Amino acid sequence: MAISAESAARWLCKKAEWQITNLKIQKLLYLAHMVYVGQNNGETLIRENFEAWDYGPVIPKIYHKAKLFGTLPVKDVFLNAKDISNTKEAGIIEKAEKQFSHLTPSQLVAITHLENGAWSKNYEPGVKGIVIPTEDILEEYRAWVNASG
Repeated sequence: MAISAESAARWLCKKAEWQITNLKIQKLLYLAHMVYVGQNNGETLIRENFEAWDYGPVIPKIYHKAKLFGTLPVKDVFLNAKDISNTKEAGIIEKAEKQFSHLTPSQLVAITHLENGAWSKNYEPGVKGIVIPTEDILEEYRAWVNASG
């Protein structure tokens, strides 16, 4: 069952001890979402859509809640988010945080901007509001798995 973007973002921030920027939140949530979609045959992790923005896949609602922090770590602006502790969804997000949080923002951007990836298929420079279809995310996951082994 898909969870809200706010619940996912809050859980991720808690796991990162509130030392995570808006850009990293977006990247890590996207990677967790992609893995979940791939491992669950197209079922989505996060209810809200990712859009193809200039710096990669973005959930606009999360971006706007966290943008006031700029490049600083995001504090708890997700006050109404449902707690997802002890759920399989939380486990996927936690795994993504552990696997990718050590990467720099530019390394995360490179991962989410892969040629023929879901973002690159849908991105139009300077245009916001372009939804990245789940089918493209699933295809990206499958290509990612095939390339890594």
